[in-house]
Amino acid sequence: MSGLMRVFGRSTPATLAAVALLVACFVAAGVGLFKLTVGGGIALYFVIWWTLLFAILPIRNHAETRPEHIVPGQDLGAPAAPRLREKAIWTTLLTGFVFLGALAIFPLAGL
Repeated sequence: MSGLMRVFGRSTPATLAAVALLVACFVAAGVGLFKLTVGGGIALYFVIWWTLLFAILPIRNHAETRPEHIVPGQDLGAPAAPRLREKAIWTTLLTGFVFLGALAIFPLAGL
């Protein structure tokens, strides 16, 4: 899995393509399996994705400790390597499973 993250996280276009493909697959599964509308599926997926992004962003962040890399005015807690592309892919994957799990639970709750 780490090798795939390096391939898709190497460039912004590759990351965007991977995220778009994964979102399309998960939303299509939600539409096909749970009779959800496409717009409703995209909206629910987006809300879950955005919420999980803020939960995943602080994972594995280390503050910059090398004095030569700190610029004046920089927050001392700013991450040295935030790995945003990798986190976007992880967020997309995790969101897909939460999305499908939520859709499976909704009928049990009468929603």
